[in-house]
Amino acid sequence: MPDAPLPHLQLADVQRSVAEELDRIAPVIDELGRRFADAGHELALVGGPVRDAMLGRHHNDLDFTTSARPEQTERLLKGWADAVWDMGRAFGTIGCRRGEWQVEITTYRSESYDPTSRKPDVDFGDSLDGDLGRRDFTVNAMAVRLPGRQVEDPYGGVVDLAHRVLRTPGRPEDSFSDDPLRMMRAARFAAQLGFSVDDGVREAMTAMAERISIISAERVRDELVKLVCAPHPRLGLTLLVETGLAALVLPELPALMLERDEHHRHKDVYEHTLTVLEQAIDLEDRLGGEPDFVSRFAALMHDVGKPRTRRFVEDGTVTFHHHDVVGAKITRKRMQALRFSNDEIDAVTKLVELHLRFHGYGSGEWTDSAVRRYVRDAGDQLQRLHVLTRADCTTRNQRKAARLARTYDELEERIERLSEEEELASIRPDLDGNQIMGILGIGPGREVGQAYHHLLELRMDHGPLGEDRAREELLAWWAARSS
Repeated sequence: MPDAPLPHLQLADVQRSVAEELDRIAPVIDELGRRFADAGHELALVGGPVRDAMLGRHHNDLDFTTSARPEQTERLLKGWADAVWDMGRAFGTIGCRRGEWQVEITTYRSESYDPTSRKPDVDFGDSLDGDLGRRDFTVNAMAVRLPGRQVEDPYGGVVDLAHRVLRTPGRPEDSFSDDPLRMMRAARFAAQLGFSVDDGVREAMTAMAERISIISAERVRDELVKLVCAPHPRLGLTLLVETGLAALVLPELPALMLERDEHHRHKDVYEHTLTVLEQAIDLEDRLGGEPDFVSRFAALMHDVGKPRTRRFVEDGTVTFHHHDVVGAKITRKRMQALRFSNDEIDAVTKLVELHLRFHGYGSGEWTDSAVRRYVRDAGDQLQRLHVLTRADCTTRNQRKAARLARTYDELEERIERLSEEEELASIRPDLDGNQIMGILGIGPGREVGQAYHHLLELRMDHGPLGEDRAREELLAWWAARSS
């Protein structure tokens, strides 16, 4: 179901949350504030930590901005921090760790993109207000000056936070021109915070969507992962589709909005997909309870093969034959374009390809052999396949939904029973490669692999054979092959 709108925040609650969070992180902010002030520099807690403090959220990754240049910041941190690193020096950022706290301190700056460049040009600034003015959204353009703990909110971030709306500090067109990735960040923050987007921001995203093309695939991918793993991914994904950004970064999603008519009735595939995603999220306790990108993205992509495989039948129905196989190929190609790792690509595409397999189970007609093959083909993605298959049931017919759930319960029980009896997760033939070579009197080569595969198929069909019967079957296969 669609995400319900969240209530407005009360100013008194915001103020109380900030005070409590600043007290919690006092060991860092008070000491650093005095250290920089004594050296003649300004320092302020800024961005996400301030926003989350107002929302009553705690985390130990703290961002600061300062008038000090990177080399001055580095000197001030030495002797205070447990470890210091400077990988972000080119962007004015010095990082450090102090106990359980991770800290990044960035010199006041302004940055913009050349129209044809993927990397920002960074110039150091000279004031906190100027630094806040270059940030993406007003809710991220608030700061707390240290050590005095004075809140700075020059662009009305507190009001926007209370109303749960995303606005830019200046004109959204200027902000998105400077850094087009901010359009993706708008969708990501909508998904993470449950916020709506200001009309002006939405209009600018729609008008400037093409500008996202100058951003590297890796940066787009990272924002997409954060969006999909957020508490309210439907909000962010819907925004991407409605503004046209999805057509550029994940075109398979808007392509699911297939035309419908009264003669050819079928589910709204786009809405079905978003519902499957939400139902997969509801089942994540099966996977440990934390946001699981692989299962969520598989839910999002599981039907992307339908537009290419849709066929109209004379009786008024619509078919999507082999959309699982076609969808897996489409998914692999998209994830490769977004520079996902091979492990992530393999996991998601396997789930997309297998998401229909359960429907061949009927009311329990599968043999033990078929159950073994189901487990073997799922491999290390079996638990995620359970989640995706269950989530893929979006029928409003309660009787049908209950029947499907009972049938899948039975399949899982059969898998568990066979697993206890046969160690399904690591199914192997009863003879290994060395034994096969010894029995047949052959050396390493293609024949060993063929023999191994034959014994594995017998193992799938009949369960454990034991070494004696496996030897007999191997010799019979070899004799038939030779003749």
